[in-house]
Amino acid sequence: MAHVLEITTLAPAPGCTAADFVDANKDIDAYLARQPGYRWRNIAVHGDGTVVDIVAWDSEEQARASAAGIMTEMGSSPVHATIDHASVDWRVIDVLHTA
Repeated sequence: MAHVLEITTLAPAPGCTAADFVDANKDIDAYLARQPGYRWRNIAVHGDGTVVDIVAWDSEEQARASAAGIMTEMGSSPVHATIDHASVDWRVIDVLHTA
């Protein structure tokens, strides 16, 4: 079965560190865990303070639906105050095979 990776590159809001952002994402983790096709998530922090959020799904359709759901359902979540939304780049990239 294939995984589709959804990658978001973003910067925390001014005054918020990348570590603050990662900690604030616990509410989105709970949301993702309830979504069909969700496999795993990894948040990496680059040296310049930007964050790469990688989420694996069973299908591209599920990845796109979840991305839309995060923006709708989680829009009022406290985590969104920690994001510089102008830096968000939601995209679904290539389908990768699994071992």
